[in-house]
Amino acid sequence: ERVEILDTKKENELILHFTERLPAHPEKKFRAVVNKEKRLATVYNHSATHLLHEALRTVLGKHVEQRGSLVHPDYLRFDFSHFQKVTDEELAKIEMLVNEKIQQNIPRDERRHVPFDEAKKMGAMALFGEKYGDTVRVIRFGTSVELCGGTHVQSTGQIGVFKIISESAVAAGIRRIEALTGPKALEYLNQKIAELKKIEALVKNPNVVAGVENLVNENRALAREIEKMQSVISGSIKESLKQNVQRLNGINYIGSIVNLRSADALKDLSYQLKNEVKNLFLVLGANIDGKPHLAVMIDEMLVKEKNLHAGSIIRELAREIQGGGGGQPFFATAGGKNPEGLKKAVERARSFIERI
Repeated sequence: ERVEILDTKKENELILHFTERLPAHPEKKFRAVVNKEKRLATVYNHSATHLLHEALRTVLGKHVEQRGSLVHPDYLRFDFSHFQKVTDEELAKIEMLVNEKIQQNIPRDERRHVPFDEAKKMGAMALFGEKYGDTVRVIRFGTSVELCGGTHVQSTGQIGVFKIISESAVAAGIRRIEALTGPKALEYLNQKIAELKKIEALVKNPNVVAGVENLVNENRALAREIEKMQSVISGSIKESLKQNVQRLNGINYIGSIVNLRSADALKDLSYQLKNEVKNLFLVLGANIDGKPHLAVMIDEMLVKEKNLHAGSIIRELAREIQGGGGGQPFFATAGGKNPEGLKKAVERARSFIERI
């Protein structure tokens, strides 16, 4: 973590933090100093990785083997072979087994210079990607036995607590678990408890799950009411548009900006008008949550007889709203960035009929 320069002339010590440059006086004597807090945190995570490996094989099966590992002062990451997602129930059991080993405060059994074959007979797990010599170091915590040259706790109780925070896939047949130990795990749990208390206050119910379920049910009920209201509004808009159909070159033209809340509602209205107005050329615009949307619907007979294409037309109109779109010959949609251009886009649509 830092390097100390030993000044033999002044007989005192100066501290030089690591930089990308060489020290000014490379001829001096140096002493590496380890950051004690980071070292301990790394130790907790390393020993917990061994316990996790054993727990995974116990719960998921002996096919589980290490496929990668990161031991960091803040967290641990462990990649392992497994053919499917680890379920929440399995993760809970794995976490429980590791914490049981921690609570048992199992002392570290460290054996150095053990012949490799003898270590294998002891049941030691050789870690993925590691190269071993004729003799190895064996680390045992009860039934957890692995070949390892890293630093470890004196006994498992030092780890304090183990908490899994994520499980995911990293490749075909390879899963990844990330977890916390010691103070970092307690910090994480306290943060979650604080968040839970805030939710409890917001839902005004000591039973947070029931409170959230009530909110979800209320939200669904409101969404249904809004949907009903939108249906009524859409029906009213449809009738108004039908009453204002313009006859241009033998074509029933409707062009308007409508007040709808979703692109689906805009599409639905377009299809309803197509079914109720024959020989229709329809252009609708809507400002939905601050974003402009356009829809073009053309009767199939007009598409064939007049060689019209809604997808080509919508791409032209979309320029007015600084957007793009496309679709089928009879129906197309577009979105953009400039709601102010909706009026001009709808007005411009008339020119496609006037050119026929």
